[in-house]
Amino acid sequence: MTIKAFVAGATGRTGKQIVEVLTEKEIPVVALVRSLEKGKQLLPSSVELVVGDVLRPETWEKAIASCNVLLCATGATPSLDFTQPYRVDYEGTKNLITVAERQKLDHFVLVSSLCVSQFFHPLNLFWLVLYWKKLAEEALQQSQIPYTIVRPGGLLDYDTSESLIMETADTLFEGRIPRRKVAEVAVEALFSEKARQKIVEIITQADAPAQNWEQLFSRVV
Repeated sequence: MTIKAFVAGATGRTGKQIVEVLTEKEIPVVALVRSLEKGKQLLPSSVELVVGDVLRPETWEKAIASCNVLLCATGATPSLDFTQPYRVDYEGTKNLITVAERQKLDHFVLVSSLCVSQFFHPLNLFWLVLYWKKLAEEALQQSQIPYTIVRPGGLLDYDTSESLIMETADTLFEGRIPRRKVAEVAVEALFSEKARQKIVEIITQADAPAQNWEQLFSRVV
């Protein structure tokens, strides 16, 4: 299958890594950015930039028509605006799901978070951010789009040599992982039938055995 990827949240710290992994694999990328200047500064020159907002589908719906997979790495940033997690993590993701479903995309990869099922988690003190991520996951699961939901642990801005641990939903509740490895999981999910219709939770550990992608995705039920 020939892949052309639409990446939402492309200039975020995880989204930028996803774009880099895709371009390393020579997969054409359409990147949704809020700022053209920031997109040009942060992303490879081969990437097609589309200025828009996940809350305004009319700004990017035409651009997504040329793509057949979508990777979503959007996320609310800490602020005093208590509506931001609801608008970005839920409403924005739902907009992406609606358009992807309408255009019959082949695969939707959503980067979520560990512990989204724990309502009383401390992160929900930040305007229920995990709660809205969980509702976005459910919206994707209820859609007709083939999907993979990636739930990483605490995100690191630097890479490590630690091996990946991948488990099924609501199995891992702590641990950390480099954003680079999150991006690799998100992109590799596009190529594995074993990754479809699954929630995968991921962290890294120094003493974890090395496994290939098929082994990792196969262990998740």
